[in-house]
Amino acid sequence: MKNKTDIIPFSKPVILGNEQKYLNEVVKSGKWSGDHLFTHKCNTWLEKKTGGKKALLTTSCTHALEMAALLIDIKEGDEVIMPSYTFTSTANAFILRGARLVFIDIKPDTMNMDEKLIESAITERTKAIVPVHYAGVACEMDEVMEIANKYNLIVVEDAAQALMSSYRGRPLGTIGHFGTFSFHETKNYTCGEGGAILINDENYNLRAEIIREKGTNRSQFFRGEIDKYSWQDIGSSYLPSELNAAFLYAQLEVAEDINKDRLKTWDVYYNKLKPLEAEGLIELPRNPNYCEHNAHIFYLKVKDVDMRTSLIAHLKDKGIYAHFHYVPLHSSKAGLRYGRFNGEDIYTTRESERLVRLPLYYGMSDMDVEKVCCCIEYYYRG
Repeated sequence: MKNKTDIIPFSKPVILGNEQKYLNEVVKSGKWSGDHLFTHKCNTWLEKKTGGKKALLTTSCTHALEMAALLIDIKEGDEVIMPSYTFTSTANAFILRGARLVFIDIKPDTMNMDEKLIESAITERTKAIVPVHYAGVACEMDEVMEIANKYNLIVVEDAAQALMSSYRGRPLGTIGHFGTFSFHETKNYTCGEGGAILINDENYNLRAEIIREKGTNRSQFFRGEIDKYSWQDIGSSYLPSELNAAFLYAQLEVAEDINKDRLKTWDVYYNKLKPLEAEGLIELPRNPNYCEHNAHIFYLKVKDVDMRTSLIAHLKDKGIYAHFHYVPLHSSKAGLRYGRFNGEDIYTTRESERLVRLPLYYGMSDMDVEKVCCCIEYYYRG
């Protein structure tokens, strides 16, 4: 049995110093529910950092997506176009409102939806397009927005993995009508469970506050704009506690440091594994020149699903925890029930079965990266 110190975990949540201090401040204040000092600090940070018009912290990226579905008034029978290669939350947010999902194929270089397949998937029922920025690498957003404008569709960016990433100099999450982020334990910046929605069309601002506050205009009341608050609309409890916000803000304060550290690790992986790619043994990630990524994931691709299973087992035997990722939604029980795949699945299933995610987290040592790379090289050469 390996010692705990010999193990290289797949991920580690970030803790950098001020988390405990800010948590103590909240506990002492007695204001533990949301929308107090640290919630506002996080909202303001997100707005300033991204240039988004309005940011609202939520209990998860799942709930941020659900808010977007409510805000654009998704109804029974509406269709929403998205990639099949994504997490269930992307789909569930719209299914809960009665939508039908229309999945399209991905591009093998970025694992993002193929924007050239969007137009052929549009019908008279289409309401929205949901690009997913996989691994913090941008979809081709100019073409997505051009199509959306042509057909009067709403764009909701699933930027769960993409805070600090950009497309042609524009932060991801700010290009569509809405953007959503995740602060789950596995993300670059975390509060255990949490998320945020960026509202890039100010016409939705007031209703977003109401939906987030259980359907009430409580936010306006706290700003002194009304003398009492009441039930105004449908809504739910999408507001995180002040404790979550305090933990998160400690990380957002040093977001640049976290980003630089992860990018350094990503680059070490890439450079050390390039010789294996040059020999045609593996494929490494591709970052288009229009994208500045955030090193959320480092993955490689192997020959097929059998080799993927074998490599993951080999690494685990050496104390290294690597994982595959999404099983395409269109092939699942729920995906078959609630959606359809438009066109041909050329890449989605094939590429998903080849992908292996390697350990990557803040503070990962070069020595541990070296060990991972050496074990991969040994697998192929040994």
